[in-house]
Amino acid sequence: MPKTGKSPAPTTRKAKSAKGAPTHEEIALRAYQIYLERGGSPGNELEDWTQAERELLEKSSKLQRKAGPKLVAA
Repeated sequence: MPKTGKSPAPTTRKAKSAKGAPTHEEIALRAYQIYLERGGSPGNELEDWTQAERELLEKSSKLQRKAGPKLVAA
């Protein structure tokens, strides 16, 4: 199979880590999306990763607050 020079986009996983925090795979996917959004130029890997992590943590935090605390029956 000939190579095209483009790598396929990573697939997403639905599983969440403890307490609804984003998984390593989710952060990696968002960082890759950020990389593509800025034209795919190299040299900003750390910034892409930290931005992705920050965005996903904020999103997760908002979703948890919106859902409210879960009550456990005694």
